[in-house]
Amino acid sequence: MVPVPTARFVAFAASLSLAVLVVPLAVPWGFVAACVLLGVLGLADTALAVDPGAIGVERQITPTVTLGGEGEVRWRVTNPAPRRVRVSLADELAPSLHAGERRFSMTLPPEATLTERTALRPSRRGRFELTDLVVRVEGPLGLMARQRARVERGQLRVFPPFRSRRQVELRIEQAQLLEIGLRTARGSGGGTEFDALRDYTVDDEVRRIDWAATARSMRTIVRTYRAERNQQVLVLLDNGRLMAGQVAGVPRVEWGMDAAMGLTMAASALGDRCGLVTFDRVVRAVVPPGSGRSQLERVTGALYDLEPQLVESDYAGAFAATVARFRRRSLLVLVTELAEEAMSEMLVPALPLLLTRHLVIVASVSDADVTSWATVPPHDSAEAYRMAAATAARARRAQTASLLRRMGATVIDAHPDDLAARLVDTYFTIKAAGRL
Repeated sequence: MVPVPTARFVAFAASLSLAVLVVPLAVPWGFVAACVLLGVLGLADTALAVDPGAIGVERQITPTVTLGGEGEVRWRVTNPAPRRVRVSLADELAPSLHAGERRFSMTLPPEATLTERTALRPSRRGRFELTDLVVRVEGPLGLMARQRARVERGQLRVFPPFRSRRQVELRIEQAQLLEIGLRTARGSGGGTEFDALRDYTVDDEVRRIDWAATARSMRTIVRTYRAERNQQVLVLLDNGRLMAGQVAGVPRVEWGMDAAMGLTMAASALGDRCGLVTFDRVVRAVVPPGSGRSQLERVTGALYDLEPQLVESDYAGAFAATVARFRRRSLLVLVTELAEEAMSEMLVPALPLLLTRHLVIVASVSDADVTSWATVPPHDSAEAYRMAAATAARARRAQTASLLRRMGATVIDAHPDDLAARLVDTYFTIKAAGRL
């Protein structure tokens, strides 16, 4: 516990100093008397101040906040003393939480409890551990205060923003997945399940007519099908060096997180089981395939504190671990960056581990700026050089995508705002065609 002079103490000391200079006394003795008076009053005020450890402080914080959203932290301060107390509190909140206030003062009536609150607007995702806060209690004269640091543990988790949520929800609504489960799927037969019989409409395919049922009922009857449920979807999210680069001001890995959350929502709506594997040099997290609304929460919980590692990703190791753990045929969605060197040296040799048994989608974020540089006519030599470099980069990227397609993978190379939507559309198409 540390005694601390207050602003009133400083003002009182300055007033005494001026008085000593003005009053016609021997200056040295006047200063001695002033110092003694200050010391006595300060010690008395410190001794009479309420122990900061006796002041009750409870921190209440919003447990989870979405990046770009707003949370709240509240402090409940209780005065156990039978007299009024002036209390100041300072909380150790990380600067990236952008708290409205982290210091405040209040006057507590006898044996009363007051609450202070402030908004939090985090600027980065992750886990924030809250520990120390400092409590300061002024003495009855307001000259000195007693101060003590206390440990009040708390935790705030800042989740990645689900930017594509509305796009995914619209696609689910338009396809009426929850109600009819793609019952008009155009499957080749092996990938769809028989659902029911109904009357023929002009939009139905002739090959769907059930001739036996038609003969019995004397009206044209067709078979309806629904996409098979309880199939398995796995998102393999690259967390290596290439995913640390920014596109549209956001790291590539965060666009990948958005796509993973969008696909999880869509797969759960369709009745499939979706899981997650994050990796760089090692496998960082595994969320076993599951379904239902809680699965999106589990996937989000595995992503919020994931930070890209500045190392080369071990595709072979991650694929081997995935194949060994999940043997059932699945739709595997690899979210990575289509960099020519990394693809040719590390991904291409490892991809057959997945393609031998599973259906594979390789999804990546393309840079709209590079597209613009390659297509907008240049106005000077600098822009011409930039255009040449961007054109070459796009050509190499297209060659890499073509190679992956020839190997048997489906490749999605989309702008950031379209990646999740394109991935969900591709998933719906695969389900409708019965390819999984």
